[in-house]
Amino acid sequence: MKTATHYEICVEGHLPDHWSEWFEGLVIRTEPDGCTTLAGPLADQSALMGVLNRITALNIPLVSVQRGSRGDAPR
Repeated sequence: MKTATHYEICVEGHLPDHWSEWFEGLVIRTEPDGCTTLAGPLADQSALMGVLNRITALNIPLVSVQRGSRGDAPR
């Protein structure tokens, strides 16, 4: 059984917490620099692309995508 991969996706602007379910259950953290980080495990590349497609559909500027284990991911 394949384990989910942890991702941190940074976007411009602040997103509301209640959007978490729409973004595959990723945790939404607003940052002091005006960005939002979506963080958590995603099952596979299709799930990642689904989140990125939603970000694109909402016309939210993407800043970065980082992949790694929960322990390796920047906080």
